Amino acid sequence: MLLNALLLALGEIRRNLMRSFLTLLGIVIGVAAVITMVTLGNGATRMVAEQISSLGSNLILLRPGQRLGPGRGSLGAPSFKKEDVEAIRSQISGVQEVAPSVAIGATLVAGNNNWTSSINGTSNAYLSTGNWQLEAGRGFLEEEERAGKSVCILGDTVRQELFGNHSPLGDAVRVKGFSCQIIGLLAAKGQGAMGMNQDDLVLMPLKTVQRRLSGNQDISTILIGLRDGVEASSAMQRIRSLMRERRKLDEKEDDDFNMMDTRQIAATLSGTISTMTGLLGAVAAVSLLVGGIGIMNIMLVSVTERTREIGIRLAIGALEHEVLLQFLIEAVVLSAIGGLLGILLALAACVGLASLMGLPFLFDPAINLMAFGFSASIGVIFGFMPARRAAQLDPIEALRHE
Repeated sequence: MLLNALLLALGEIRRNLMRSFLTLLGIVIGVAAVITMVTLGNGATRMVAEQISSLGSNLILLRPGQRLGPGRGSLGAPSFKKEDVEAIRSQISGVQEVAPSVAIGATLVAGNNNWTSSINGTSNAYLSTGNWQLEAGRGFLEEEERAGKSVCILGDTVRQELFGNHSPLGDAVRVKGFSCQIIGLLAAKGQGAMGMNQDDLVLMPLKTVQRRLSGNQDISTILIGLRDGVEASSAMQRIRSLMRERRKLDEKEDDDFNMMDTRQIAATLSGTISTMTGLLGAVAAVSLLVGGIGIMNIMLVSVTERTREIGIRLAIGALEHEVLLQFLIEAVVLSAIGGLLGILLALAACVGLASLMGLPFLFDPAINLMAFGFSASIGVIFGFMPARRAAQLDPIEALRHE
């Protein structure tokens, strides 16, 4: 009986092909919108997590000043000193690497080319804490760091802008009146989580930048890499206590420095994106309800058009539940076809939009099955009233209907 009802449903859909297509269009759009929103949201979450992890795993960033926000400025907060770096390295357990950092904007000149970039004065520890890999060359020697030699390591963007495809190892670039020998090239990382180009930088020994560019001994950022298994929150609490002690802050004074944990940043951003994805998916799901209302309307019209047919079936012995099942199956078939077409449309849209937006395409079987199941249930819910109306028709009155 079910097979016969299914064949009758397909025949009815084929008989009114254009009307059937317009009816299930709402379901198609709804399913495609939900799947597309969730899939792109998952891709964005994955990309943010990868970009945050590229900054360094289990990494704490320590900066002077309070976090940005109303009434929480950083003006007047003292910078860090070399002694602060040594104190963290020697007094905080669980620390693997500590890298000081001073960033100065400057123009680099090589031949006829010039490029303005960020000059980062730091140490070799910066490479390991920031998950940087050397594509060619070497890092700083101990004597180069100690003496503040004029050597540098170029990021991939700077290398391309100044030297193109030519390998500049051993060549020199001019930075504010002094020449700097290129000893290494960083492997490309690409865009960061905040939209910044991570490859647009130059690394120099800390003393070189302090003596030749900044003109002071200040350190603007301390990167603290923790050993595997060390809890970041407990390490941050110990660092906070140490910094308050070294900066002579009493109990009533607020911190004049701030710390960020890259894992917390990743969790926060991923949570925000997931929330937005859920909201967008919920908004898109409204079109599924609109599609369900369209199915109900067209099924009511179908009952009216086929009143005489229904009367004949009831008169020759068809039971009410058989008529109810017939119209219910027609509604479910319509919504199921719409669900399948919506999945196909969503897959095409996701592949195209993911490529256009630079997001990874993550196929999620769960959301596809969920959307299809929801579309089928829409057919049951909104098709029940028209089916029940058809089943309750009086055969005599139905046969009189013109």
